[in-house]
Amino acid sequence: QVLLIESGGGLVQAGVSLRLSCAASGRTFSSQSMGWFRQAPGKEREFLAAISWNSDITYYADAVKGRFTISRDNAKTTEYLQKNSLNAEDAPIYYCAVDSRRLAVPSTEPAVYAYWGQGAQVTVSS
Repeated sequence: QVLLIESGGGLVQAGVSLRLSCAASGRTFSSQSMGWFRQAPGKEREFLAAISWNSDITYYADAVKGRFTISRDNAKTTEYLQKNSLNAEDAPIYYCAVDSRRLAVPSTEPAVYAYWGQGAQVTVSS
């Protein structure tokens, strides 16, 4: 069984940094892109960032460009999302995901991703 487990969420103050991790178990994804999305109550799932299988290519949504950094460690089957300068709009549930395709350019479309984590809640206090 494939599992993606997010960690690192919780209550943080506005303006601080936070790092989310996503650990994969059950199989490795070293040849597949990985991504991060978030979803607020009543809203559609929103693309944040994606990274290619070899870390050569990264994409960011305009809303987080310059503040968030995506990375991965294939040896640990883990990807990370470093978030700086958090604000109240950064407070929904964050999901990591693995692309269904192998050796492909990362995608911003949720439908492309075959595996999803259970989500990590982030609450930002002012």
